[in-house]
Amino acid sequence: MAGNSIGKLFKLTTFGESHSDFVGGVIDGCPSGLKIDLDFIEKEVQRRKPQQEGYSTQRKEEDKVEFISGIENGISLGTPIAFIIQNKNIKKQDYNHLKDLFRPSHGDFTYYNKYGISSSSGGGRASARETLTRVIGGGIAKLILREYGIEVSGEIHSIGKWEYARNREEIEKELEKIVENGDSLGGIVSCRIKNCPIGLGEPVFDKLSADLAKAIMSIPASKGFEIGDGFASTTKYGSEQLDNWNNDFTTKTNHCGGIQAGISNGMEINIKAGFKPIASLYRKVECIDKEGELYNIENSGRHDRCFIPRAVVVVEAMVALVIADHLLRNFTNKINR
Repeated sequence: MAGNSIGKLFKLTTFGESHSDFVGGVIDGCPSGLKIDLDFIEKEVQRRKPQQEGYSTQRKEEDKVEFISGIENGISLGTPIAFIIQNKNIKKQDYNHLKDLFRPSHGDFTYYNKYGISSSSGGGRASARETLTRVIGGGIAKLILREYGIEVSGEIHSIGKWEYARNREEIEKELEKIVENGDSLGGIVSCRIKNCPIGLGEPVFDKLSADLAKAIMSIPASKGFEIGDGFASTTKYGSEQLDNWNNDFTTKTNHCGGIQAGISNGMEINIKAGFKPIASLYRKVECIDKEGELYNIENSGRHDRCFIPRAVVVVEAMVALVIADHLLRNFTNKINR
């Protein structure tokens, strides 16, 4: 199975399935001498954990990270940093009734047809459980960015059709409704990168915007990516989208979202990531078997009804991984005299 790594100079490779004994990762290319703030990594992991009873998965994992190489006395050695996390709260029996069935809008069907076999429980590599390894890798990336004063911060932009900052009461009612109806909700996470230096990005196929889009679209349930004004810019005149100069080479506006021609321009980079509702519903759904027979099956297991609050730190992690990689790559672009 290819496609389990992201980055070129700063690379994260992850492994493990939803109900395997462990999930984990290997970070290659982390410079030596970096102070690894384990308390910070732990806080990042905690941010991803289920928070609100009723709306998040009832699966409770300890998520204790064990670093097994690449760090000595809290300092990176410059060698590969490997880490593992044990999966303890596993309930494979919740999926016994789904054996040989494909759930609608899940990866069961596509994984089986691609590989000839798929995980017998949970979502396997398609499960949101896999995002834990991204958060840990992204935490290391954030520590690198911290050395250069670069800050990555995300927040909930919307849940369902409601803007999060303005419509908390409506959102709460919607969340109560999906709990009652066994349904789910998606939403949008926004993310900002502050103090990003000018010059990150490798045209033409490794543009910073392109790599950010790929990173975001690799997150489970992601369905949309915008940078700057995004799709709204398609309805404007060119004269309305110009980011005119100030004398210090900043711009009066930031319609482009901090990236021009695939290269960071020194302004704040702002993106949005859109996520569809989780496909695992707490109600009967129509599944299909390998012979094409349809069955109405009561879905079970432990699933998020709304993943958006937990997705914020995942989005930040993917952004940090991309920025850290491009920061290190940028050091190789020219001789500084």
